Amino acid sequence: MQTKLVYLSDLKFSIETWKRELRFHFHEMDTFQDKLEEVARRSQDPETMIKLEVFQNRIMLEKDAISKLKHRCRNKMVNILNVDFNENIDGRLQNEQRPLKEDMRTYIKLHYDLKEEMMDFFLEVLQEEPVV
Repeated sequence: MQTKLVYLSDLKFSIETWKRELRFHFHEMDTFQDKLEEVARRSQDPETMIKLEVFQNRIMLEKDAISKLKHRCRNKMVNILNVDFNENIDGRLQNEQRPLKEDMRTYIKLHYDLKEEMMDFFLEVLQEEPVV
């Protein structure tokens, strides 16, 4: 029983950490969207506008992925809070944890790849603008 309580506590900690990270990333995407809109107001270059639209679409997809992951985290937390303490620790809860953990790992990698690409784009746009 004690082992199960520790395991569930660790699971709750992971899920709460992921939820905080997902909330942060969601708001961070709003910040990047604002920056893209600022670039759109300043730029007349058609190629820049195409790249900008691609990033805007990727932000929408990212926010959708975040919403789905947050929903999965909420569902996982409900399962943890309603756990059957007689159930084997190596059973359902542990098996359900693996896909979410792997999906979070993949999501985080993709998030930082997108963020890096957008930062490179912003630097590229800044270099193209004439200094006034």
